[in-house]
Amino acid sequence: MKIWKVLPVVALLLVAACRTAPIYNVESAELGAPPNATMAQVEQAIKTAGAGLGWQMIPNGPGDITGRLMLRSHVAVVDVAYDTKTFSINYEDSTNLKYDADGTIHKNYNSWVKNLQHAIQVQATAIPTS
Repeated sequence: MKIWKVLPVVALLLVAACRTAPIYNVESAELGAPPNATMAQVEQAIKTAGAGLGWQMIPNGPGDITGRLMLRSHVAVVDVAYDTKTFSINYEDSTNLKYDADGTIHKNYNSWVKNLQHAIQVQATAIPTS
């Protein structure tokens, strides 16, 4: 009889666990910019990519941008480090995304970061060669 009381709790925990995943960070990904791209062009490409997806992109200085995505009550904050060849996107902070210090977060976060990664690469390849 006790198993019928415990089973719903176990099922609920399993369902909740399926909604989280290890945090996806991008480490030194190829930018795909032309060889003569400048830091200013890369910064603009990253800002344009983020803005197109609803991210607020805030430059912190050469090679560093903070990205903030706010959807309803959810907030994701990432650090985008870059040069003219590569870029990285790393988790900084979040609100209402089930972040856990063990390195897991709501699986939607990972989709948002992967979309940002792809958009940055698309914008970087569009930098004019001159």
